[in-house]
Amino acid sequence: MTTITSLPEAQDFVAQFTNGSYQRIVALTGAGISTESGVPDFRSPGGIWSRRQPIQYQDFVADEASRLEDWDRRFEMRDFFDKAEPNAAHLALSALASSGHLTCLITQNVDGLHQRAGFPQNRLIEIHGNSTYATCLDCGARAELEGQLSFVEAGQSPRCGDCGGLLKAAVISFGQQMPEEALYQAAEAAQDCDLFLVLGSSLVVHPAAQLPAIAVKAGAELVILNAEETPLDSLASTVIRTPLAQTFAKFREEQPDIP
Repeated sequence: MTTITSLPEAQDFVAQFTNGSYQRIVALTGAGISTESGVPDFRSPGGIWSRRQPIQYQDFVADEASRLEDWDRRFEMRDFFDKAEPNAAHLALSALASSGHLTCLITQNVDGLHQRAGFPQNRLIEIHGNSTYATCLDCGARAELEGQLSFVEAGQSPRCGDCGGLLKAAVISFGQQMPEEALYQAAEAAQDCDLFLVLGSSLVVHPAAQLPAIAVKAGAELVILNAEETPLDSLASTVIRTPLAQTFAKFREEQPDIP
């Protein structure tokens, strides 16, 4: 395993992702890619979850007070998301997808920054859902967050305009079943790639943490770009410790074939 801590060396290394050596790149992103855009890592000390314990899914369904508490923190998170902008790492992944090198992006993030960076939705798998809009727990209809604020401020749980069911931010809550189809697609992508990239994930949250091992077992090369050590570093051919946005700062300008 090679460990890179020099920024110029890291920038040179990521430039090779488009040199033709890899035909089917799959990436997994975690909180570390978005913290450099100003989105707090909610799991870390000082994050929102250290101040306000997450609402369990069962409590959301059963209790009005829990629903209102959950909605209140969704709007708190939305303020962070609205102020954030995609950084060079988000943009580099979108460029890799546009050039055909990146076939699938799996993200643990719920902030919508990959979409705002122009990443194609049909190649994006959000295994923890998305906190920038809501869906009905009964009929699945989508609803925008802004339209629910007046209900929450009035002390009422937002309801679906189509069927009257409970609306909930489209993020996967603690105790809620993970999306089976998304997990299946993510595992399939990991098995079919020749390079698996991890960007900003601590690889301690399952089932996402299993995906790099699936890729390596199927014969892919693993490269981990994360500030801290992860439990799967020993499986990687290269580990990069430099800040992600700086690592990819020159990526697009040094790739003449990437739009």
